[in-house]
Amino acid sequence: MQTSPTKSDATSKLLRLAIVVSGLSGAAGVALLALSAHADTTGLMKTAAHMLLFHAPVFLGMGLVAQIRRVPFLPVAFALMVVGIALFSGDLIVRATIGSGLFPMAAPTGGMMTIASWIALALSAVRVKRR
Repeated sequence: MQTSPTKSDATSKLLRLAIVVSGLSGAAGVALLALSAHADTTGLMKTAAHMLLFHAPVFLGMGLVAQIRRVPFLPVAFALMVVGIALFSGDLIVRATIGSGLFPMAAPTGGMMTIASWIALALSAVRVKRR
């Protein structure tokens, strides 16, 4: 006899998004490392690749936490981290390929957003609740 899934059994939207973002971040990081070994003389692509690869498992972890616990501030931390890494890495990639950045202060803005996301992640521990 099968039982119908309860609301707590449902897959969280953040988990689905985190799996996608984690996979894309990891794939982009690996591709950039390969590209940096063959075509980048600036070293910027390697830095961008490391940022993407270091954060890929963090994105996945945030999604898994969202699946098993209610953490109201976690989506904010996740969004800050995604945008921060995209700005930081994106600016470095554009600088390495065409010589100018996305816009003035894009990498520092992305870096500050990423730092803020880690702080938001730490602070989100205050509000962890059962599902």
